[in-house]
Amino acid sequence: MKKSTIPDMQFPADGKLRGIVTGYLASLGVWVSLAVLMAAEDKVRLSQRHIYTAYHKLLMVNGVWCLTFAILTPPIFYIVKRYPIMRPTQWRRVAAYMVGVAPFMLIFACVRWVLMPPWDATAQDFGARTLYSFLHIFYIFADQVWTYLMIVVTAHAFEYFLRSRQQEIEKAELQQALAASELQALKSQLHPHFLFNTLHGISTLVDTNRTRAKSMIVTLSSLLRTALQHGNADLISLDDELRFLQSYLELEKMRLEERLRVEWEIEPQAKQLLVPQLILQPLVENAIVHGIASSRAGGWLRIRAEVIGDYLRLTIQNSVAGLSRAGLGVGLPNTRTRLSYLYAEDCSFNFVLGVDGVATASLHFPAFAAQEHEPAGMLAARARAS
Repeated sequence: MKKSTIPDMQFPADGKLRGIVTGYLASLGVWVSLAVLMAAEDKVRLSQRHIYTAYHKLLMVNGVWCLTFAILTPPIFYIVKRYPIMRPTQWRRVAAYMVGVAPFMLIFACVRWVLMPPWDATAQDFGARTLYSFLHIFYIFADQVWTYLMIVVTAHAFEYFLRSRQQEIEKAELQQALAASELQALKSQLHPHFLFNTLHGISTLVDTNRTRAKSMIVTLSSLLRTALQHGNADLISLDDELRFLQSYLELEKMRLEERLRVEWEIEPQAKQLLVPQLILQPLVENAIVHGIASSRAGGWLRIRAEVIGDYLRLTIQNSVAGLSRAGLGVGLPNTRTRLSYLYAEDCSFNFVLGVDGVATASLHFPAFAAQEHEPAGMLAARARAS
């Protein structure tokens, strides 16, 4: 069968139709509520003059008047949305809105004329449609002009509110994207730095112990594969971070042997909490390079994780002896900056080199479980948007 070449009919999007319906419902709600109050006011006023008119008639009179305004309000909002008066003030548009009162009054009179016969205030009843009664609608020009101006002003206020809210949303999204990209850039610094230091350690064993150097290369390959498994995730469980750290320490023990002694003090409830990926490895590497490897006798390293209220505290302590070799200075500044991006001011990072020859790096940040994890960069963006 030959495929039809007739183009598909284009229908309004559901969202656009829903917006039109919502606009008219809101307009009807406001104006009908006003009509109820106006009818009650007329009932009280006429009763004081001993003129008794049924409330439902007064409601119909005021209702059709307000219904006419309700019909014309959404189009005015639409026009203001398309042609708002923005800064710097566009005087041509101001003049156009002022001139627009004339066609508004004409359309208002026609709609009012169609909806219901004119109201005879003397007889307190509906009269016949005549040319005079049509022109009589224009006599109440003050209410029409004032109402038109109020609708235009309200439409502009509403449009400014929507634009301001949209700008805030775009600003928050931009901050979120910026924070995520900067966070990713910080994390990407760790891989080449870690790889450079590890390869440097392997190179020292190539000539003296090729078997151990080969084992270190195999272990390094497995370690890098583990690091890549988490992809671009900013937060992982402490248990995963510790497993990576154990593999890294096994790599360092191949190089330092008995000179490296490691102590673990990990609270069981802390293992399932979320921590920034690769947050401990640079600190441990810093402790080994600048504190333990620089000493002929080696030294000790203590890794502690404890839950304190709603916060998780991670502590890296190591012995310090001798002179350490100069490094690239990536570990400590990178850790401090990553924590700031992820947790804003709701975290702390301290590094202290004590007089007793013990260096202590301490991290303190909110204890989030896996189900409480927010998408990457959300913590930082939310903090900066508030």
